[in-house]
Amino acid sequence: MRTSICPRRSDRLHAVVTSKTAWLVVVAVLVAGGGFAPQGDVANRSGGGVVTASGESVFGDSGSAFRETASGSSAENDSVGPTISIDGAAYPDPLRFTNGGPVGSPEMWESTRRGELLAQFREHVYGQSLPEPTEQTFDVAPAEVGGVTRKTVTINVTGPEGSGSFPLKLFVPKTGAKPRGTFLMIDHRGSVPDDPGGSSDYAPVSKITDAGYAFASLDAEQIAPDDSESYRSKMIDLFHPSDQELPDDAGRTISAWAWGASRAMDYLQTDPDIDPEKVAVIGHSRGGKASLWAGAQDTRFAAVITNNSGSTGTKPARRGDGGVGAETVERVNSSFPHWFPQTYKEYGDDVSSLPVDQHQLLGLVAPRRVVVGSAAGDTNADPEGEFLSYVAASRVYELYGLGGTGLPSPKWKPTTDTAFRGPAMSYHLRSGEHGLKSQDWDTYLNGDLFSR
Repeated sequence: MRTSICPRRSDRLHAVVTSKTAWLVVVAVLVAGGGFAPQGDVANRSGGGVVTASGESVFGDSGSAFRETASGSSAENDSVGPTISIDGAAYPDPLRFTNGGPVGSPEMWESTRRGELLAQFREHVYGQSLPEPTEQTFDVAPAEVGGVTRKTVTINVTGPEGSGSFPLKLFVPKTGAKPRGTFLMIDHRGSVPDDPGGSSDYAPVSKITDAGYAFASLDAEQIAPDDSESYRSKMIDLFHPSDQELPDDAGRTISAWAWGASRAMDYLQTDPDIDPEKVAVIGHSRGGKASLWAGAQDTRFAAVITNNSGSTGTKPARRGDGGVGAETVERVNSSFPHWFPQTYKEYGDDVSSLPVDQHQLLGLVAPRRVVVGSAAGDTNADPEGEFLSYVAASRVYELYGLGGTGLPSPKWKPTTDTAFRGPAMSYHLRSGEHGLKSQDWDTYLNGDLFSR
């Protein structure tokens, strides 16, 4: 079966709620959600440590996690703009425009500040995204496998330099009703089986469908191979002449994977068995970098899950190695030169001059649900740094009345193997090493991520 869609205006991909009435509805809907009992409300506690521009303490002075600087500008590099202090270091302030003015409402965030940050992340970190295809069609082959309906979807895309395709697997539980939600995985391992019976901890298809959810898997290698020599060969060269060097600010592998997730979302919006209002994009490690970037840009995702994503994922660039030997901007660009654009490499030994940092990227998901999963023994990803980004991102959610992180304290280290859930933010620190484990999936499946 083949379906097709008309090309959408590129600005629709990044569309946000712009009317006051609309965002109030979003807030009311999210606040009404049930699920885990919150383990505290960081944004409204008086015992932690954030100081606002007015000097009002949000968290108490003892154990301050972050605070706004008195000067409102970076002592290290004034071009970075107004800053806040996170764990004693200066970071760009998500709630200050590039001209220094304060962002005081959702309307101001959505009409101007959100666009400013997206433009800066595209220019300096992830690169300019591939455009929407000039033509896109879907070939769907359904089959009954292991008690579920498996749909093998071929996504056909056309760009100015040619046409190509990549596969999407979709597993839908046979319950007689639409799934509770859909998890769309950016799978950089290519290890999701055709048969749900071949599930693993990394992609437990049977567990997900047994819980009443649908599971979709995007094979990232079929979009952009994770290889410095061939990463352009699948999709990127459909939009850039293959005999020419890419522009310095053009997105590479991670950006292409995020673009692929949006093309998969194009399909999911047409599938009659899926509720397109309840789709979460999820990725682990390098896939978690891509899921976060996909969800920051594409507001159609109701939830964004980034698991153990580390450098250029959840971990702040300015943390360096975090004192634990974690991956840095310089290391990630050296080890994987095909992941990010040339412009990002300029900051390898000067991260303090980056105009953005990763807490702002988490904030770009607001007011939708952002979900951060870390592992206590994952020193390469710097779990403490990921925690600090999560806490700092709550300032953006506060604009919508959704600032509660669910954490009992903004201070590291939270209790391991415990799910913390705020109105629109979720976090957990799993014991153990780097990985996407069954325990992580238990947290996500029980996390009430699609509650309305």
